[in-house]
Amino acid sequence: MNKFLPNPVADKKAIVRGKDFRFTVLTSQLIRLEYAKDGKFEDRKTQSVVNRLFPVPDYKTIKKDGTIKIETDSIRLTYRGGEFSKNTLSISFCGRLGKYPGVWYFGDEPKALPGTNRTLDGVSGGDNMPKSIMSQSSFGIMDDSHTLAQTLDGWVEVRDEQKIDMYVFAYPKEYKECLNAYYTLTGKTPLLPRFAMGNWWSRYHKYSDTEYINLMEKFKKENIPLSVAVIDMDWHKVNIDTKYGSGWTGFSWDKNLFKDPKDFLKYLHDNNMKATLNLHPAEGISAHEDCYEETAKAMGVDYKNEENVAFDIADKKFVDVYFDKVLKPLEDDGVDFWWMDWQQGNTTKTKGLDPLWMLNHFHYHDNTKNNSRGLLFSRFSGFGSHRYPVGFSGDTIINWESLDFQPYFTLCASNVGYGWWSHDIGGHMRGYRDDELMNRWTQLGTFSPILRLHCSNNEFINREPWHFNYETYKSMKKFLRLRYEMIPYTYTMNFRAHNDNMPIITPMYYEYPDISDAYEVKNEYFFGTEMIVCPITQKKDEVTQMASVTMYLPKGKWFDFFNKYMYEGNRKVKVYRKYDEMPVLAKAGAIIPTCEIKDNSVENPKEVILNIFPGANNEFTLYEDDGKSLDYENGKCVKTKIYFDWDNKTLKISKPQGDLKLIPKDRSYKIILNCVNNVRASSNVNVQKSYKNGAIEIKVKADDEIIISFSKTLKISENDYVSKVYDILNEAHSYYDAKIKIYNIVKEKSKKEAICDICAMDIDNNLKNALLEVII
Repeated sequence: MNKFLPNPVADKKAIVRGKDFRFTVLTSQLIRLEYAKDGKFEDRKTQSVVNRLFPVPDYKTIKKDGTIKIETDSIRLTYRGGEFSKNTLSISFCGRLGKYPGVWYFGDEPKALPGTNRTLDGVSGGDNMPKSIMSQSSFGIMDDSHTLAQTLDGWVEVRDEQKIDMYVFAYPKEYKECLNAYYTLTGKTPLLPRFAMGNWWSRYHKYSDTEYINLMEKFKKENIPLSVAVIDMDWHKVNIDTKYGSGWTGFSWDKNLFKDPKDFLKYLHDNNMKATLNLHPAEGISAHEDCYEETAKAMGVDYKNEENVAFDIADKKFVDVYFDKVLKPLEDDGVDFWWMDWQQGNTTKTKGLDPLWMLNHFHYHDNTKNNSRGLLFSRFSGFGSHRYPVGFSGDTIINWESLDFQPYFTLCASNVGYGWWSHDIGGHMRGYRDDELMNRWTQLGTFSPILRLHCSNNEFINREPWHFNYETYKSMKKFLRLRYEMIPYTYTMNFRAHNDNMPIITPMYYEYPDISDAYEVKNEYFFGTEMIVCPITQKKDEVTQMASVTMYLPKGKWFDFFNKYMYEGNRKVKVYRKYDEMPVLAKAGAIIPTCEIKDNSVENPKEVILNIFPGANNEFTLYEDDGKSLDYENGKCVKTKIYFDWDNKTLKISKPQGDLKLIPKDRSYKIILNCVNNVRASSNVNVQKSYKNGAIEIKVKADDEIIISFSKTLKISENDYVSKVYDILNEAHSYYDAKIKIYNIVKEKSKKEAICDICAMDIDNNLKNALLEVII
């Protein structure tokens, strides 16, 4: 199958054109603007755009006195002829969007929300980000004028850089619709293989095969699962004769470190792990490489005199030889995908061609051969880069400022459809040791698109949990295990990202575009459909021994995923969390599928655990497939619909639909209905019911539909704020007499009276706020 078959030609009915201009009305809110003096316009795919065949929206064209107006139900384009300029071309809102007064004049800088960057290499704290396609009250622009065209075989051709080719997105506050239009234009996010949802181990360190295997065995002994081994550049020969290069580039295993690479990779595969190797290919293939002679002969290079085979990603012949002679032998030995660590500039012999884009494009598609689901680990290379997951954000500095920036950076990337960033969890280099920082960074990683521990080549920088103090070790282990337990949920969200065009992480304003608070909580985001997350990115205070962050809680009830505390929404609240907790709140009615951990396995589980929270009706469709092939493109999967009817106090698990060979025959469920009272439950099948820790637990095994009915007396449990106050006071570094006084107030007085008394007390502000959080 030709992976590069395009659909780039728009419906003729969507086009309004003259001798030197062409406008394409793709949707009622997305329009393409082209200007070409020679009257020749681009109908091929480009590096960014792969599809222009949209359903034609209703629009009208008015031509009068040399002016053309194109009007949809949302926007009005006005063009007065001649070269595009502020004076000749503008777009305004009308009709349905007429409430927005803004006008975009050609050449204006768009008032858009942030997008994402190529890399965070060397960043300490924040970094400026370019504009996205999304705007709160105006227009977003995607300028495609300077990209290259794609040919039918996926190669590229230079376009006339004097021509104008851009897309105007007019979706103020309609972020989901904007993102859907963008994906339709630039291509869908592929479905990642299931193993990518697990834990990735990475460290820039000169491992030997024995040391690496011993490390993996240590992780097994510690019951910390890993799914991907990311092996940095010392896998290959580094200490080479300078006549062959710097050693930065390499394609041959260092046999002094890895005596039998094939056997080493087999060990990883036997332990349910995948392997990716680091590449810096810029120096080409020199004579010291194992693949040199065959590669040189294929390229017609003088191998007898050890002539270097230059790296030339802009040469078709080289690309074919590179994948066939250089990489394929390593893949045949067991390498699963590649870490393209390109840091050598953005120039090739082809004008306008960034080598990073070319590497991403061909590496990803090469990895889909043999019906395999593609994967690549590389930096962002511009609009459309979501087609080549996963993103490597680069080498950040180890400090709290860098941690604080990463949630915001990740959620803003969704504004350009880039949903699979992988950060160096713990930070990469320089900085300082801070066990608390490592703990909070691991927590962020658990609720990130990808969790990959990593650090620089420094013997004092470690990422193994057991190298930190005991409190940090326990917390890191808890969250690394949780990441694995959540794979049924994150993999379903992986499918949602592909099928429904919605990244796993989205800003709060996607769901609440008219709420100003949703824009002000820069680090808060939805993690899939069921949870909101606001990572802790600052140190704990000395009095409460907890860390805090201000969250926006949307209207409704929200439940803390860890301590099961209930919050009423429609407000901002400063939340305090213990060392091994973070603010993760499940919505009322949330259905969160998880599973028990079985070694490093990411297979579809025999038992699915359904974590359910009360307070609202909800439905969730659990998605499963083989986790590795492209068969999902033909609908080969299993979907299990789960309905929670809070109004009628029932839970229904429908019979799984699809290719049932993909899931265990004896599938069972463990249902945990959190934060409720203990009531009777009945079912159409045999169940085992218990009640503990404020939750009803039901175990059930059935091949058919399961319906569980709860007593109508089922209700949400009240927060035990007296116990929570005791816990806070017990851990607080504060005066004992004050603790007794506060605790007696809370025990003996009404909630309202206790709040008033505590507010009036002269105590530490963090302690006061933490107490008020749990009482209110």
